[in-house]
Amino acid sequence: MHHPKRRAVGLASVAIALASATACGSGSAADSGASGEGGKLKVVATTTQVADFVRTIGGDRVAVTQLVKPNTSPHEYEPTPAAIQAIGQAELLVKNGVGLEDAWLAKTVQTSAFHGQAVDTSADVTLRHGEDEETGKPADDPHIWHNPQNAKIMCAAIEKALAKADPAHTADYEQRFTDYAAKLDALDKDIERQINSLPEEGRKLVTNHDAFGYYIDRYRLTFVGSVIPDFSDQAELSGTQLDNLVKKIKDEKVKAVFGESSLPPKTAQTIAAEAGVKVVAGDGSLYGDSLGPDGSAGDTYLKSEAFNTKTIVDALK
Repeated sequence: MHHPKRRAVGLASVAIALASATACGSGSAADSGASGEGGKLKVVATTTQVADFVRTIGGDRVAVTQLVKPNTSPHEYEPTPAAIQAIGQAELLVKNGVGLEDAWLAKTVQTSAFHGQAVDTSADVTLRHGEDEETGKPADDPHIWHNPQNAKIMCAAIEKALAKADPAHTADYEQRFTDYAAKLDALDKDIERQINSLPEEGRKLVTNHDAFGYYIDRYRLTFVGSVIPDFSDQAELSGTQLDNLVKKIKDEKVKAVFGESSLPPKTAQTIAAEAGVKVVAGDGSLYGDSLGPDGSAGDTYLKSEAFNTKTIVDALK
């Protein structure tokens, strides 16, 4: 469930705090200059995945501020004074797009007085269409990165934006993109190989929320249902819907229910218990909306998708 009033109040408080900090001598965007530490390009990236892509393509030429923290939901992010100040000083603001950040980003950018270049990494991605659970209106699926070929398109957009902002190092950005694109292609082939090792009738997925549609489409799995039946992770199943999902799991002979690292495991555990199937929740659950913290099995995009695939295949064998 969304809370627009609470968010509006939060942004107002953040704006006041930011103004106070600036008045007390913390320094303005104009004072600090456009370039970051050591002449690096100052980039703000909204989500964990986008930030990972920017760091990979930008290398040591960029200073990246990542807004959404590991293992947290980008749907309900609340901006901090530091985040607003970083956006105000950034040369590039890179977002996932497809509405993932709509609940908070536009107001945050307005508050920050951002004057750099905004980059929508979803611009050239072919989108999946669905429906907003709360409003019943058509909606596009924002979880585009779960197809490595889409990740490559996102990275191409980032490479072009970095080269435009810092043309002297275009060759560096192009080379890093080429190298990373090869790794994304290898990941894509490896995921396909592993999923194809499962019996076709066993390739059925029940997830915590509807975040894996691009993955399911790419690797030809069957989506049976989700604990939260929405592209957002804020909706809830009714009692009847819960019963229907349990029945469907039994009827379809689904082997497991998969939780997500950024969501509480309780409902997924309950549904799995009622259906009498395995649950992958809590520690070791899928990286859905967010990458994991440094040192975890999902602290980069490549590692998170490899981990998700192994987790799915092991549970569905």
